[in-house]
Order: sequence, then structure tokens, then C-alpha cells
Amino acid sequence: MGLNDTPSSERLHIGFFGCRNAGKSSLVNAVTGQNLSVVSDIKGTTTDPVKKAMELLPLGPVLIIDTPGYDDEGALGEKRVDSTKRVLRSCDIAVLVSEAGRELNEAENELIELFKQRVIPYIIVKNKIDISPSPAVNKENIIYTSALNKTGIEELKNAIGASVKDGAKAVNYVGDLISPDDIVVLVTPIDSAAPKGRMILPQQQAIRDILDFNAVSVVTKETQLFETLKSLSKSPALVVTDSQAFKKVSEIVPDEIPLTSFSILMARYKGFLSTAVQGVKAIDSLKDGSKVLISEGCTHHRQCDDIGTVKMPKWLKNYTGANLNFEWSSGTGFPENLKDYDLVIHCGGCMLNDNEMKYRMTVAQKQGVPFTNYGTAIAHMQGILKRSLAPIPDIDF
Repeated sequence: MGLNDTPSSERLHIGFFGCRNAGKSSLVNAVTGQNLSVVSDIKGTTTDPVKKAMELLPLGPVLIIDTPGYDDEGALGEKRVDSTKRVLRSCDIAVLVSEAGRELNEAENELIELFKQRVIPYIIVKNKIDISPSPAVNKENIIYTSALNKTGIEELKNAIGASVKDGAKAVNYVGDLISPDDIVVLVTPIDSAAPKGRMILPQQQAIRDILDFNAVSVVTKETQLFETLKSLSKSPALVVTDSQAFKKVSEIVPDEIPLTSFSILMARYKGFLSTAVQGVKAIDSLKDGSKVLISEGCTHHRQCDDIGTVKMPKWLKNYTGANLNFEWSSGTGFPENLKDYDLVIHCGGCMLNDNEMKYRMTVAQKQGVPFTNYGTAIAHMQGILKRSLAPIPDIDF
């Protein structure tokens, strides 16, 4: 992925929901102008969520998600319904597709209740007006369309755009912590877990943010950090490191130079850093038999020194001296029931959008389970959490 590509986690998520054969897939194809979803008269053609990242004017970068029919039946149907509910966790806007010429049915009204519970803006689309009678004009929150004849498609796009709340974030990834012409040093270890030929998303995002705010980005490995700092004409305004190198980097960077990590910045950017800082205190209460869930937002091939399955359990056991029990989740497989866990440690969430991360945080909070993330946990266990939070305003420690 290039630096100019917008990652899915930064795109507006637009989900299309409804019953089988309501014309969701046909409508998605009409809105996107592409044959994104398979279309058939047979009910239940869409068996799993189908996602497409694209530019949709006037919204810009979006992720369109076509979901299975919410009224699907049988054991397999239940799984499809569950997958539809998972899509809701990340949605910014919901489009409910119903057939024109009839009232909303039980499944559709249930979907609307889910939208309301999750405070998701939604639009009701009455599709197939080419074969069913419809009013001459659109009603409030209801758009009348024909995916076949492309009727009402522009109106639907405009309605989606009007439903979007001001998406400007209160914070940038790093830009609001620096000033023009500042030097920011990014420490990016290149080990066996590093992706070949590219940088991970938080590193890319930091570089772009620094450039956008007219500051200077200096990228180096931890093995070259000491010489890099010596070579600079002025002290950096900030050093950002991969959390796995926190200890070594903190020993090299003088105390007067602000230091934090990509993971901590990502937790702030996603809106759950305060929760992570409070949750990390639970590490000190872990004892023999305590159960820890280590969760990642992406799926990847596990390396021999993988942070989630190897390094984090080792650090926790060494720090607590306890015989801990670990479980792992990745991708969309975050469990709904967390009551058996004493702590959840999540990655920074760079591959998940804000809604999904806040959902996971809220699930833990409602069940009284402490929730933190990799960078915060590592800094806490290495005794440098206070220093790593110092560059960030309004964080209680």
C-alpha cells in the first residue's frame, strides 16, 4: 500500500442491510457503478459480507459493505445473521433496503432497533419501484429506488452524504503534538516480524501526518538511534518508537526529549487511550490462574517472535511472576462474552476503524473487564508509562 492510499480503517463505512431478495446487492452495484456483489433471484445469494473500498462522491474514500439477508434461516442462516451484526460494529451509516409496495416487516424493524441502539445514522430505501407502486416524492429518511433502472440512485448518494456527521477528529495521529519545522524521530525496528518491502500502517501514517503539518520526519532503526540523535542540528521535538523497542530506546533518548510509541498514539487516535491507561493497572493484580485475552485487529502469519502470542505472554509472566492463562483473538473474532477474563490487551487497532475499537472497549467496560493495549502495557511493565504519556495532553496517570 502506498502512502497516498487510504486504509480501510480510515474510510467511511457504509453498510447495506435488509432481508433476502430485497435487492441489496443490485442496489450496491448501482451505487458503486460496479458489479461488486453477485445478483440472483434466488434468496440468500449473498452468504458473507462483501466489502469494497472506493471513492464515492461527494463523500470521498468509503468502504461499501453488502451484507447477507437478515431473515436468513437455519443454522447457516444464524451464522450469516451474526456476521451481519458484526458489520454493524464498524458502520458509520446504515442503509436499510426494503421492497417498495409493502410495510416494513419484523426483521427490518429489528434492524432499525439495532441501528438506534448503536446510534448509527440510517436511511430506509424502498427498492424495486419499477415493479411496485411508490409515492411520487421521497419521504423524510425514505428514498425510493429502482436498482434495475437506476432510478433514485443519485438521491440515495446525496442522502448518504447528508447523513454523515462532521467526521473531523478532535486529534490527529501525531500532527497536533508538534509544530512546523519540528524534527520528529521515528524508531522503526526491522526484525523478522516486519513486513517485507514496506512499513506498517502506523509508521506510514506518522510520516504522512508529520509532513502534512510541515515538520521533518527522520526515520531510523533502534540500532542507529544514538548516532542519529548525535547527527541532528537540533534536538527532536518528539521521538516515537515501536513499543517492542521501548526499553532500549528510552535508555538512549535523553529525559528532556519527549518520547512515546506508535501504539500509544494509535490508542489516542482511536479514542481509547484513557481507558487503556486505567485498564493497565490490572496487570499488577494478576495472579496464578488469571485469564488474559490478547486480541489483534488483523490476521497475519505468526512469526517465531510474534508479539501477541510469544512476547506479550513472556513479558506478562516475567513481570507478574504468575502462572497466567492466555487466549487469543484476531480479525473480526473478538468475543462478545468477556466475563471470564481478568484483562483484555488489544493491539493499537490500526486496521480497525474507530467504531469497531470503541465497540470492543465498550463491551469490556460494560462487563467490568479492564481493557488496555500493547503499547500501554509494555510501557507500564518497563516502568516508563509516565514518560510515554508526558507528550500527550489531558491524560490522567
